[in-house]
Amino acid sequence: MSIAENLKVKRATKSSWAGLVIAIVVVALLAMGPYTFGRGMQQNLVILFSLIVLGTMWNLLAGYGGMVSIGQQAYIGIGAYGLVYIADTLGIDPFIAVPIAVIIAGIFSLPISFLAFRLSGGYFAIGTWVIAEVVKLIVEQMDVLGAGSGVSFMALTTLSPGRRIAYVYWLSLIAVVIAVAVTYLLMRSRLGLGFTAIRDDAVAAGSLGVRVTRSKRIVYVVSGMGCALAGAMIAANTLRVQPESIFSVQWSAYMIFIVVIGGIGTIEGPIVGAIVFFALQQWLSDFGVWYLVILGLLAIIITLLLPRGIWGLISGNGRIRLFPVGYRIANPLEKFALIKPAATPEE
Repeated sequence: MSIAENLKVKRATKSSWAGLVIAIVVVALLAMGPYTFGRGMQQNLVILFSLIVLGTMWNLLAGYGGMVSIGQQAYIGIGAYGLVYIADTLGIDPFIAVPIAVIIAGIFSLPISFLAFRLSGGYFAIGTWVIAEVVKLIVEQMDVLGAGSGVSFMALTTLSPGRRIAYVYWLSLIAVVIAVAVTYLLMRSRLGLGFTAIRDDAVAAGSLGVRVTRSKRIVYVVSGMGCALAGAMIAANTLRVQPESIFSVQWSAYMIFIVVIGGIGTIEGPIVGAIVFFALQQWLSDFGVWYLVILGLLAIIITLLLPRGIWGLISGNGRIRLFPVGYRIANPLEKFALIKPAATPEE
């Protein structure tokens, strides 16, 4: 039996199977939220779910696709305004309007990508911010969307408060599952391998046959649609959309913070980062300006001491993987005694 025949490549590990069981249990318990949590708690959890989706989408874009954007708030706003317009103006059921708004955001992101991809590096990051500001200015000129004063979301007000909050809560939980599942499946595909190669070295990836621009465009569109989904969740939760808040660059700051402290380039990192960021928001909300100072200091400390983020510390620098997207070699050679330890000088 040759050594090569004993080498096995696998994805799943014991920790990943355990993670799958834990994830199913957690989602099942959270699905019972409207029966166990108060309305205020449900609305707060919707915020947490939105942050997880946003962090996951920015990590897909930057952590896996290698594109650092600070303009994803453009799609958050498109998703929020799209939901309000489709449900209130066109009269479509708001829960059917959500996927329609997400698709519209994907349609908008496609031509925008042709413009954004003419830039690279820092120019790309600033360019996406400029694009987001242009989208905001366009929305502010549209009276049908409330112009600069914003618009209220009336379609959901026909439901009783308890039922409305519960429906939005379940919608947000489903959105989290979809965002994580899409990222996981995408990164396990052949495209996922190409994304990793592009992130490391786009020129080398292209020379090996990876269709760099096509792959980056797919990531950009998927990320934009995910951010639009989060925007729709935010609009449904607050029942009010204003251009200054929904198109604010603070959303990009939140996404970057979540991914950096959680662990960039992992699926688990943004989830952990979103939970930590949400807890800090709740705890530091009464500190005023010091809230931002503390967040900044925490980001600096974690970046310096934990370059792999909090999840990197928890996972032992990748030894524990709840969502395995790469390959690892399962080496049974020692079991078959095909490899023996080197002899010591005494032997």
